[in-house]
Amino acid sequence: MNRVELIELLAGRHEFSKAEAGRVLGTVLDAIVTSVKKGGVVSLVGFGTFKQAARGARTGRNPSTGETVKIAATKVPRFTAGATFKDAVDPKAAARRAAKREGAATAKKAPAKKAAARKAR
Repeated sequence: MNRVELIELLAGRHEFSKAEAGRVLGTVLDAIVTSVKKGGVVSLVGFGTFKQAARGARTGRNPSTGETVKIAATKVPRFTAGATFKDAVDPKAAARRAAKREGAATAKKAPAKKAAARKAR
């Protein structure tokens, strides 16, 4: 899906004109970019988090000549997907995480029952 298709989707679902939907999308994207540019974090619960990260200076190699090249440090945008987004993309992984949580919760409760039984004696 590209920007035009997203604008058409917004316009269709919310009875906006395409121009209005384009302005809304532009405003949202501009707000995210401006906040991350200033070093802030934009967190959309369930969807993900946008933030700025520092990439350190390093040395690389020119693939055609093989010579070593210094690459300067830079700031880059990072996106971390939220749990709901991850679960929508990979439902099998979501099921595995849920089963693991249930197993951990059961394991934590069992020792508590044993401790209570010991105190009762």
